[in-house]
Amino acid sequence: MAATLVEKIMARAAGRDTVSPGEIVTIAVDLAMAHDSSGPRRWQARLEALGTGLWDPDRVVIVSDHYVPAVDADSAAILQQTRAFARDYGVKHFYDMKGICHVILPENGHVKPGMVIAGGDSHTTHAGAFGAYAAGFGATDMTAIVATGETWTVVPETIRVEIAGALKAGVTAKDIMLALCRDLGMGNHFKAIEYGGDGVQALSMEARTVLANMAAELGAETGLIAPDDTTLAHIRAHGGEVDDDAPQRWRADPDAAYAQVFDLDASALAPQVAAPHSPANSADVSVHAGAPIDQAYIGACVGAKLSDLQMAASVLKDRRVAPGVRLLVAPASSKVTAAAARDGTLAVLVEAGAVVLASGCGACAGLGAGLLAAGEVCISSTNRNFKGRMGHKDASVYLSSPYTVAASAIEGRIADPRPFLRTGRAPA
Repeated sequence: MAATLVEKIMARAAGRDTVSPGEIVTIAVDLAMAHDSSGPRRWQARLEALGTGLWDPDRVVIVSDHYVPAVDADSAAILQQTRAFARDYGVKHFYDMKGICHVILPENGHVKPGMVIAGGDSHTTHAGAFGAYAAGFGATDMTAIVATGETWTVVPETIRVEIAGALKAGVTAKDIMLALCRDLGMGNHFKAIEYGGDGVQALSMEARTVLANMAAELGAETGLIAPDDTTLAHIRAHGGEVDDDAPQRWRADPDAAYAQVFDLDASALAPQVAAPHSPANSADVSVHAGAPIDQAYIGACVGAKLSDLQMAASVLKDRRVAPGVRLLVAPASSKVTAAAARDGTLAVLVEAGAVVLASGCGACAGLGAGLLAAGEVCISSTNRNFKGRMGHKDASVYLSSPYTVAASAIEGRIADPRPFLRTGRAPA
């Protein structure tokens, strides 16, 4: 029977030849992941009450990224418990203050095609860019998963997003996703989003992770991209192991049945900006251009990878942030920070007036440095702009790509980044 990519992965994990959308199946989990907010402080009491440990500590990854570095006694206590849990329960893959969990997994070779990855965070879908079924689960489900190594779930229907054409200068995978949030909506529950087409194949792995990551904003269970040579090269370059035949094995059948096929022409996209308070409030940057800002933020799993920092630097080079505007940059991992320091990207950002923050979820998750006061306006490379998400409930957050965030920081108002890239100087 013809199958989509997610159906093939779930059939393998369920020990069956086939599965069908709508079926409830029990599947084996290959990797469980949690961060300091969703993991040990939620699991430990339950595991102790059950009198059990972790089903396989080598297949559990814990990352401290939400409360780092500690800004108060409560944060410090959460981190203390996370560190003690990793030690006492034998978790070898514990990344303490090394970066955001979704970036840490592929950065350290933990992800490969065909895997089932369960994570204590909605943006666990990030790993689906590597041809894995990666989904977020609540704390109770995650406790059962780390205790048993399996979970039950519903086989989702699949929406195929067929992306054609090449992105133009100043337009990114983030712009694709903001357009999809508008056009597909955010209510695609019990669906998997399978991205394909020559427009996807032309993207780097970092760009592909944006598509998978923001499947969560579409309301989907997961987002997936079939592996290819680009996927294999990335996995091997980051210390992972993967079979040469993965691209043939882990892809949808040509006659697979989809709930919907949505076509998108990447070459026709302009930079997108999502207005408060939803990623679905997206439109071409021209619609929102001129709106004044107080803060520009380049951060999060979806918006502070090395390529994101390089995008911002390409706009900011030999320019300065506008007076009265704060430009905050929180690299997605310590490895990203080091790479940006080596290639000069970090120097460009700092010379332009950016303040570099610690790697972590920070202001994106409403924690740590960079929060907004009542009435303040921020443009951000993060993935969500819900009311109160980045501070006060009366603050306003616009979403865009790092290109647009950087251009807006220079102008002091929302600005199209393309003139900066075309002319090499700020527009008059």
